[in-house]
Amino acid sequence: MVMSLPISQVLNATATFLDSRSYLDALRMLNLYSFSHVRERRRLSAGPGTKISPNVSCRNGQRIAMGRECRLDEHYRIRAADSTGTIGLGDHVMLAPGVFLTASNYQARQGMPISEEPKFERDIRVGSDVWLGAPVVVTAGVTIGDSCISGAGAVVTKDLPVGSIAGGVPAKIIGTRLFIS
Repeated sequence: MVMSLPISQVLNATATFLDSRSYLDALRMLNLYSFSHVRERRRLSAGPGTKISPNVSCRNGQRIAMGRECRLDEHYRIRAADSTGTIGLGDHVMLAPGVFLTASNYQARQGMPISEEPKFERDIRVGSDVWLGAPVVVTAGVTIGDSCISGAGAVVTKDLPVGSIAGGVPAKIIGTRLFIS
């Protein structure tokens, strides 16, 4: 059985195919992909055995360092600051899908448009043997100690001591990991 398309559909498809804007959109998408997924990832430092999902997005990769055997799952975003804030991950860090680390934030000063405010840039340090659930947010200036866990959906705005388990918005310590020697 042969199906024929109405002439209007054929003309619309032909017009779309010949429209240069279709190709410009594709080029814009390739540029975005290159910027946040490829070019910046080549600039970051990652230890041996570290595995990064293909769709992880990072900014200012030259200010991002990861230890060995780290695991970064899908849709993870890591953003070092534009001038001073760096991000450092220890060994054996696991970041679940959707985790977001940013070493830069606006200061929310009253009477000033947010877009004109100076940025607050501070380092983020994540110790070794840390697991951040999906989709945890870690803000500028936070240090997460070794062997910590942050539960799904937490917003970490303050330091977490070694071995703590945190959850909530903002994240609060809700337990500690048991260490058996």
